[in-house]
Amino acid sequence: MPRLKAEQADITRASVDIIVNAANSSLLGGGGVDGAIHRAAGPGLLAECRLIGGCPTGEARITTAHNLPHRHVIHTVGPVWRGGGAGEAELLANCYRNTLKLAFDHAAASIAFPAISTGVYGYPKEAAAEIAVSTVREVLAEGEMHVLFCCFDVGTLQVYRRILG
Repeated sequence: MPRLKAEQADITRASVDIIVNAANSSLLGGGGVDGAIHRAAGPGLLAECRLIGGCPTGEARITTAHNLPHRHVIHTVGPVWRGGGAGEAELLANCYRNTLKLAFDHAAASIAFPAISTGVYGYPKEAAAEIAVSTVREVLAEGEMHVLFCCFDVGTLQVYRRILG
């Protein structure tokens, strides 16, 4: 796998050590990728997330993967888009930084990210993808890891592929 790659894929089936959940601050499941990961992982994930007690925007928390074929799930809470003047870009970049730090701390060789904050949180896909790719490249300058950007739809995939070059 190239160091950075984008695919239209189901993140719950990605062949990586760790998958990333675009979670809400309660970590107790929701819609979109969050709901899909919780459904695929089974009730053990919800039980473990209850013990964590939530996660602030821009931070990340790690759990076991339960019924998923991965070692871990890292939950990160992206910002809600409020027009771009409320610190959204830095919060989104922090999601990627903090997630990769946890992945390195747990000796992961590969990780899959969804397009954080681009669903119901309304972050513009192009801007979010630029932040994702530039932040991941910045962090990977300090360590080796294969990164898969799992795109839900073809439009998002096209944005990531263009940015990745």
